[in-house]
Amino acid sequence: MNVKTGYILSGLLSVAILSACSSVGGDTLENIQDNGKVQVGVANERPYGYEEADGGVTGASVEVARAVFSELGVDELEGSVVEFDALINGVNSRNFDVVTAGVYITPDRCENALFSEPDYRIGEGLAVQPGNPHNITSYQDIADNPDLTVTVMSGAIEIEYLREMGVDNSQIEQVSSITDNISALSSGRTDAITMTDLTLRTALQDQDDDNVEIVEDFEQPVINGEEVYGYGAAVFHPDDEEFKDAYNEKLQELKDSGRILEIMKPFGFTEDNMVDDMTTEELCAG
Repeated sequence: MNVKTGYILSGLLSVAILSACSSVGGDTLENIQDNGKVQVGVANERPYGYEEADGGVTGASVEVARAVFSELGVDELEGSVVEFDALINGVNSRNFDVVTAGVYITPDRCENALFSEPDYRIGEGLAVQPGNPHNITSYQDIADNPDLTVTVMSGAIEIEYLREMGVDNSQIEQVSSITDNISALSSGRTDAITMTDLTLRTALQDQDDDNVEIVEDFEQPVINGEEVYGYGAAVFHPDDEEFKDAYNEKLQELKDSGRILEIMKPFGFTEDNMVDDMTTEELCAG
């Protein structure tokens, strides 16, 4: 091989490498449509996204996404189950195409992730030991008593809510799963646990633990003068604006037709959980 030929081959190889690298982002939606399959990330959190006994995934957010992707011409949805705090890193690393785990839209998360428009809103839930021996009915009660501890899933929005309400970091214990969260309370290692209201109720229905009691008169946290609600949405790679826009278009059609509530009802959602006029832009702005 002469020098000139070597330079040409080297150049072609460089172009090929650059092309391969640039196609990692690529046209994600087009690739998904060509393959007829979308890979979604979930966190095994009922009722939003979780694995079934046969290895498939379902849940309110999963089924909304399934309906959206069906309208986009993609009929196969395959799930990847990861820890909740690994969801955004997972989609940003292209381990899956989109997250359908009901992740709340927050300003901090918006710095590292691309959210669809929200598909539901929901309040928080709190559980304590039977009889509520410490009379905990709010996050404020925990903040006012430094001897109390509360357990939360790692990466969950409730950590931010608790801190905003004045709960000290030393009072907040973090665990990796819903099961570990309930176990911490059931065994007496913590005084309270918190997660979204539907997650808590669904988890306790599944586990039927007599050592855990839901606080029915729980006061929703009030931050900056407003009662807090979480808004959940699908999460996309930051480069996938066109993919996100196409998803939003079909999502809006589900909302306009009322079909979204029909999809989410079997998982415990009601009309009260449907999104008002809140937008992702507003939520990202705080």
